[in-house]
Amino acid sequence: MLVEIRSYNHRFLDLSIRMPVELASLEDRVRRALQALFQRGRLDIHITLEESPGRDRIVEVDSELARCYHAGLLELAGRFGLEPQGLLPLLAELPGVIRVKETPPDAEAVWALVEAALLEAAKELAAMRKAEGEAIERDLIHRLDRVAHLTDEIGARAPLLTEEYRERLTRRVSELLRDSVVAEERLTTEIVLYAERSSITEELVRLESHLEQFRGLFGVDEAVGRKAEFILQEMVREINTVGSKTQHPDIGSKVVEVKTELEKIREQIQNVE
Repeated sequence: MLVEIRSYNHRFLDLSIRMPVELASLEDRVRRALQALFQRGRLDIHITLEESPGRDRIVEVDSELARCYHAGLLELAGRFGLEPQGLLPLLAELPGVIRVKETPPDAEAVWALVEAALLEAAKELAAMRKAEGEAIERDLIHRLDRVAHLTDEIGARAPLLTEEYRERLTRRVSELLRDSVVAEERLTTEIVLYAERSSITEELVRLESHLEQFRGLFGVDEAVGRKAEFILQEMVREINTVGSKTQHPDIGSKVVEVKTELEKIREQIQNVE
């Protein structure tokens, strides 16, 4: 019994099982066994039945077909003046004369072999994934630290954003004051909009909070892939909001760097259960 498992990145658990047709009744058992061990990834499982207990082989000879072949061969030998000797080996090789039939294997007896080989292959895959996971964790920690550093730099440049909006507001108020009558309500609205648009403090605070939540997933003995995806989505939302609030080149360049790191994190967590 030979079981091979190949693993690929996938957001959910996707099983592709290939096995001999005579073992098709065991496919559900194989699927359930793997579902109990893995939560994410595309797994290609190839099961080869080398030997099976309870399988009988029967050799059948089609005597009537052999007789017809023999008669034909004798006719050819007579027509071409050949000696009709050594026909038996030739007859045995002709299609349909000799057939080997095998009784279907006992599925219950074979399952013990399949299960043992399947669990061994799954164990090796899990060990490989663990080693890969440790490498991914190191990379994620590095990228999260990079995002945290960039977030601090954006926060340090926040006064530039305030000054940028102050200049915009000054120009806007100047335009409004050109009117002979400026409604107080209109000015108040502009000031409120300025206050809302000029602050990225809330976004940065939430982004830092999401970073801490993401770090809290390391070392947890459970599937964290989907939680990581959700937290990452929130981080992307916050940095997008920061980017939409400024046209300042210094802050904008840092926002682009954060987005680049978050995209790399997104690619990596596709490998995480």
